[in-house]
Amino acid sequence: MAKNTSSSAFRKIDVDQFNEDAFKEDEQDFRSPPAGPDENEVMSFLNSGKYTEALQTVLRNAPLGSRNQQVKDSALNLTLKVLLSIKSSQMEDIISTLDTDMVDILMKYIYRGFEIPSERSSGHLLLWHDKVYAVGGVGSIMRVLTDRQKA
Repeated sequence: MAKNTSSSAFRKIDVDQFNEDAFKEDEQDFRSPPAGPDENEVMSFLNSGKYTEALQTVLRNAPLGSRNQQVKDSALNLTLKVLLSIKSSQMEDIISTLDTDMVDILMKYIYRGFEIPSERSSGHLLLWHDKVYAVGGVGSIMRVLTDRQKA
């Protein structure tokens, strides 16, 4: 038996907000953009052989919301320095300490590293990609490719 639905509350929904043509980018508070990782702290971790802490520091302080390209480029260079200093035998142990968000950020930096190849970085980054893909799977790649906040 049908109910009497004389309620018109559903008509108060603004359906235009779901129109793709009316899309507006999310307004974020850019008053205090992340400054990126502290290079001195990361380098002290690298010099003392604490590669896990160095990578976690770089990924935790990634300037994803920053619009300053210079900050992003310096964070990329520092991250590549960390990634290239880690041996392939240590990669799996280090990746296992990262959470899902850090794995995704690491995948972003790997793809950014592919954009600026150097003599030995491409092969090493391919090893990183293989190890990160084993942990993050296709979902990590899809999240990186569809995320609006670039590394």
